[in-house]
Order: sequence, then C-alpha cells, then structure tokens
Amino acid sequence: MRQNSYGTTGQKISAIGFGGMRFSTPRDLQRSAELVLYAHDKGINYFDTAPGYCNDLSEEIMGAALSQLPRDSYAVASKCSRHSADELRQSLEQSLRRLRVESIDFFHIWCLMNPADWQKRLQGGAVEAALRAREEGLIRHLVCSSHMPGEEISVVLEENIFAGVLLGYNVLNFPYRSAAVELAGAKGLGVAAMNPLGGGLIPQNAERFAFLAEDTEDAEGGVVEAALRFNASHPHITTTLVGFSSRREIDQACAALERFTPDSPQRLARLKQQIEASFNGLCTGCGYCLPCPAALPIPRFLDACNRLLLQRGKRRAALDRLTLHWHLSAEQAADCTGCGLCEERCTQQLPIRQRLAELQALGREPSAP
Repeated sequence: MRQNSYGTTGQKISAIGFGGMRFSTPRDLQRSAELVLYAHDKGINYFDTAPGYCNDLSEEIMGAALSQLPRDSYAVASKCSRHSADELRQSLEQSLRRLRVESIDFFHIWCLMNPADWQKRLQGGAVEAALRAREEGLIRHLVCSSHMPGEEISVVLEENIFAGVLLGYNVLNFPYRSAAVELAGAKGLGVAAMNPLGGGLIPQNAERFAFLAEDTEDAEGGVVEAALRFNASHPHITTTLVGFSSRREIDQACAALERFTPDSPQRLARLKQQIEASFNGLCTGCGYCLPCPAALPIPRFLDACNRLLLQRGKRRAALDRLTLHWHLSAEQAADCTGCGLCEERCTQQLPIRQRLAELQALGREPSAP
C-alpha cells in the first residue's frame, strides 16, 4: 500500500484509510475486529473512528483490533463535536479507554459546519482543552473535520492550530470541495478525504457511472477503482477514507491503489466536465441536514430525488425508491415547514426545500413512467 506524508507531521499513512462507520455487524465484536486486522494485513495503517459510529460501538471495535498490533504499526483517529472544555475532555478520555491507547494520533475538532460553529468551539473552551490534552501527550496531532467551503474554512485554518483537516471529497461533490482542499494543501496540511464513493451512490449505480472506468471489464469494480483513483490523483489528498464492511471491499480498494497511476490532467479535466454536466447536486446522504424540526427524514427523501438524476428523470424510479425502500410517501414531504435549517447545515448547499416540494408534486401527478 502506498503511503504519504501527513502534512508536516512526519507521519506516513496509507493512501487508503479505514473508515470505521460501516461495520455490517458491529455487535459482533470479534468479527468486526477481524475486518480491521485484515485491512492492516493488506497495508492499511490509518484507522478513523468516532463516538456514535455504528451504534456507538466503532471505537470499541477498533480498540479490540488495534490492541493486538504493535503500536507503531498504525495511526488511529477519533473526534469530538462538543463545545465545552469539560465535555471535550470527557469525550477524549472515553475514546482513549475504548481505543485502548495512551494517545490518539489524530484527534479531530469534529464537524465544523460554519464560522459561527468554529467560534462556539473557541468560546466554549473545546479547542483550548484539546490543545492542553496535546501538551499532556494524550493527543499527538490536533486536526479538524469540516464541511465548510474554502472561503469559510480559511477562517479556521489561518489560526494555524491544526496539523490537518478531514473533508468530504469525491467525483460528485468536487466543485464545492476543491477550494478547501487546495487551501489546506497550500498551507502544508495533511488532508484526509471522506465519502469518496458518494455515500454508496457510485457503486450502487455502476452502469450510470461507467464513463468513470474507461477500459474496465468489471463495471462495479471499475467505477469504485476510478472514484478512488480520482481522489488519489489529487496532490493535496493524503489519504482517502473508505467505510469498509467486508473483506471484498478492502481487497477492491487495495487493488485500486496497487494498480494506481495518477490520472492525467487531461483525463481529470474531461471527467470534471462530464460530472459537472450530469451529476453535480446529488445528495450523498451525510445526514448533516438533521435534525429536522418537523422530524422529516430528509436524506431519505433526497435519496429518492437522486433517482431522478441517476435514471434520467423517471418519476417511477424516484417514487419506488421512496415507498419500497424507505417506506415513505411523497405526500409526507408536505410536513416541511420551510424553516431552512436543513439548507444552512447542508454540506453541499443543496436546495432541499425546493426538492421536497418537487417530490411532493411528483406524488400528486397521475401515474406515469
């Protein structure tokens, strides 16, 4: 597995990282831990987790697995989204116990949504508490996780507090994300890219995304490999996190890097043009639009809206996804009060209220394809 230097930390980490948010059977601690160990055997040495992942079991799984390995053979990352100093300290100490380590290699000030949120972390004492914990040796490198665009995240990165940043970046959302990645790279920071497969949209719609995988016989494997290659080709991306749930997925990701040669600038430009024309604006299901004051499961409605793009506007594809997969009706979208909180939180700045209204109208139309 190819390794890259994480910013100026001097630490080498694998170009593919293990995202600990998609264990298929998190309550089966041994089986899940074996998946982590398998990834390590394949050359992956960066393991990302957080409180709350997989029914709040992800850190326990990582601890059970990583405690069996030499400490210098892996880097572990965790997170905290709390605002106050006391809450961050409590969360950090809990993570240390669960992970069975004396220090966390990369500890994130988690999920910074906008500059106002950043100010809350400063004013509440969370950042100060994290810096103090770093001085104590409980944290090796303090980093942040953000969904802000480049012009907003610059406010955070200019503080020169963090060694790196975790950002969502993939072939679907790169128009919104590129400025932030470029800024982090220009400052010499490590960049971990999450959600490289668009929340599963890319492998689930392999035929629709076949243009990503030129000259590849295996359609599903081809688009996955192409999506990972797209991220790995970016000179400022240190590692790309993949949420693994099976050995096959690990093998697939590792194979993509074994065969890796960076995409040429010409091919990247061509892909970007095609993607921007066809797919920009798909919801990746990150869930940061929640909670909804009206208790609407917004990502599920937007997942149905995605089908209108992916299947070229077929009404039935969207409604079937909503009713058969999510057991919801388009009419339920009428519960939206139009408050706009979801759009303020949306990491892609999608027109959520408009899409909910379109979905509701779609449900009222006479039966059609």
